Amino acid sequence: KILAVCGDGGFMMSEQELETAVRLNLPVVCLILNDGGYGLIAWKQLNKFGKEFGCRFGNPDFVKFAESFGAKGYRVKSEDELAPILKNALLQKVPAVIDCPVDYSENLKLTAALGKIICPV
Repeated sequence: KILAVCGDGGFMMSEQELETAVRLNLPVVCLILNDGGYGLIAWKQLNKFGKEFGCRFGNPDFVKFAESFGAKGYRVKSEDELAPILKNALLQKVPAVIDCPVDYSENLKLTAALGKIICPV
């Protein structure tokens, strides 16, 4: 089994490869960490400049997108659902996409707190 973990922005850059996985019947599971944008880039911009630019965008419905190619599509709606959905997807013998919403806002709070501990200016 193959598990690919990527952000929604990264997935959107190579989403067409889902067709290849379906055509070749490759049991690849793609777990999309969906924050509605380029989260890592936005996080770096916020840390350095105090604001972000050009990092937010709208996504397709990834479940319907997967199904349109003939793959399985799953959506995580709560933290408790992630493990069972992932296990089920990995047990299937077909390509699958898991849409998992994430909120990186806690990263900024953690970074600020660690900065105060490491370099209390």
